[in-house]
Amino acid sequence: MIDLYTWGTPNGRKVSIMLEELGIPYNAHEINIGKDEQFDPAFLAISPNNKIPAIVDSEGPGGRYTLFESGAILIYLAERHGKFLPTDPAARYRTMEWLMFQMGGLGPMLGQNHHFRGMDEPDQYGLERYAKETARLYGVLDKYLAKVEYLNGVDYSIADIATYPWIARHPRHKTNLDDYPNVKRWFEQIGKRPAVEKGMAVPFLN
Repeated sequence: MIDLYTWGTPNGRKVSIMLEELGIPYNAHEINIGKDEQFDPAFLAISPNNKIPAIVDSEGPGGRYTLFESGAILIYLAERHGKFLPTDPAARYRTMEWLMFQMGGLGPMLGQNHHFRGMDEPDQYGLERYAKETARLYGVLDKYLAKVEYLNGVDYSIADIATYPWIARHPRHKTNLDDYPNVKRWFEQIGKRPAVEKGMAVPFLN
């Protein structure tokens, strides 16, 4: 059994989507980051970087196994269950490439965009900097998706699962998907998957 410790953020929803796609049983536990529950000692024992998501696999390597960092969790679950991470080297490394694009670029930069837009007294430099970087990253994604259906160029994978919840926040970072037609096509296609709809509702809708 998997215990998922999460909140309604893009990073949290990556893992709930993955678990729904795998169709395996899991328990979702809310870690309300608005109330600083991520600093609770019990949670820190699972996620020492005080970030969601984190999982506990009661049947992991050597027994009970804890894991934090959303990208690591996706790779772990994909390898453990043999789905959404190709074994063919070319497709596998392409999947990892776009997973790292999300983890190292798209997520952090869009997150900064959200941060500066949410300030009571907006910082103009921050707004402009991260709006430009958001647009640049969308452009990279759009140009690539003009050539492929899914991010690894072959089929649906953990790269798509990781990226979708961040693109779902496009209203928050003031991005019009009509400006990026290939991203829009991909986003609407992924969003029709029943497991994605279910995973995006964990642990709550906002």
